[in-house]
Amino acid sequence: MTMPWSPDRPYNDLPALTSLSGLDTKPVLRACIEARAALAELKQAAQLIPNQGMLINTLPLLEAQASSEIENIVTTTDRLFENVDRVNVDDPATKEAIRYRQALMEGFAALERRPICTVLAEAVCTRIRGVDMSVRRVPGTRLAGGISGTTIYTPPEGEAVIRGLLADWEQFMNTPGELDPLIRMAAGHYQFEAIHPFTDGNGRTGRILNSLFLIQEGLLTLPILYLSRFVIRNRDDYYGFLLGVTRDEAWEPWLLYMLEGVRETALWTSARIGMIRELADATAAFVRERLPKIYTRELIDVIFSQPYCRIANIVAAGLVERQTASKYLGQLAENGVLVEKTVGREKLFVNPRLMVLLTSEGTEYEPL
Repeated sequence: MTMPWSPDRPYNDLPALTSLSGLDTKPVLRACIEARAALAELKQAAQLIPNQGMLINTLPLLEAQASSEIENIVTTTDRLFENVDRVNVDDPATKEAIRYRQALMEGFAALERRPICTVLAEAVCTRIRGVDMSVRRVPGTRLAGGISGTTIYTPPEGEAVIRGLLADWEQFMNTPGELDPLIRMAAGHYQFEAIHPFTDGNGRTGRILNSLFLIQEGLLTLPILYLSRFVIRNRDDYYGFLLGVTRDEAWEPWLLYMLEGVRETALWTSARIGMIRELADATAAFVRERLPKIYTRELIDVIFSQPYCRIANIVAAGLVERQTASKYLGQLAENGVLVEKTVGREKLFVNPRLMVLLTSEGTEYEPL
């Protein structure tokens, strides 16, 4: 006999996704059309930008910062970009956010070998946490809320139960049918969070799986949908709508929330990519006129690959040797293209206008 849901009892009777029907209501389908149009615009914008390395190096890192902040792991964009290429990172929050980005990129590469599945989720969570993570085997996991720490949800218990629910989740995520892939993504994200298969890292793992699913379904070619930006701006709704599905089977508000997140985020990201393209072209023209002896488009591409550039980045790109690279970056700083910054024993060269476009809501930056 199926027991009614109770927040303090393990939800072992969580309904299987493959048993659900009626998710594609008219409002949901209308929202799907708008979200898919925005994703198509983002996909095209990403394909048109000459230096796709910039997208790979920056947007996943911003997603990492925001997704970590949702879990109260707070770092700054400055710390992230300063430390992204370092082997040893002292700040624990920054280290966790960098691991998130690594998990996203490793998951992206893994899609060539396997689809969205439990094994992939375990690999992603392992990278995020920095220790081996597998499906929970012991009881005692619960989610608490508020100052009082009252239990608001107790996920399923028992490895066999959890793996059974995950097997159904896998089937739902990988079986094309009448449901639009965006509806499957949103429903699958709820289910993954409700199963809560790991002792920690579930939210971040689930949000990475969203990005990977969009790539798997051909809606994007790169993991650049910065969806955690929307979630963190609407965090109460995120958790409220998740709980609404559990408590009241209120699927439509949750699906509409996620689809609006995809639409808004895709449009924002497309606009940012367009602004970055314009800034890169303006910078190239400026350097070509002011510093013709050092100008190459490849040099501009390197200083736009990420906001913080190192001498080693110029050398690794095969442009010049270390001494000449240092000279080039110094000249760019003298002419206001970059700003030199010393961090410990290392010199970093910041692209301040790129930083503004990546980290602020505004579109204004100091002209060259």
